[in-house]
Amino acid sequence: MKMNLETRPGVNAVTSYGTGYVEINYERYDTAVVLSPTGPVERVDIANFDALDAAHFEALLAADPEVVLLGTGERHRFVHPRLLASLAARRIGVETMSTAAACRTYNFLMVEERRVVALLLRD
Repeated sequence: MKMNLETRPGVNAVTSYGTGYVEINYERYDTAVVLSPTGPVERVDIANFDALDAAHFEALLAADPEVVLLGTGERHRFVHPRLLASLAARRIGVETMSTAAACRTYNFLMVEERRVVALLLRD
């Protein structure tokens, strides 16, 4: 699905998504990615939802988010709370949803200039 939105120059926006990919600033990614409004888009080596571990979430702390979005692939899945302990200890909100929903939510929060970080899985 293509997305239309007006953003500030230099800000990362999801411009399209579909089965097995996400497009950020018109560049297609076929891997899992970590994305925040500013800074580089990071490709991450996570094969699927079951490969997630606590270190993946701890790495997100460097971006100083107020909220983390986890796109779990084509369907919504819940993460075990022990994986989110580092975020919870710092009172950082975490929302899990399908990757498509996470893309839409990320853009909404990014436009509001929130400190959002999204970890988007392919499946």
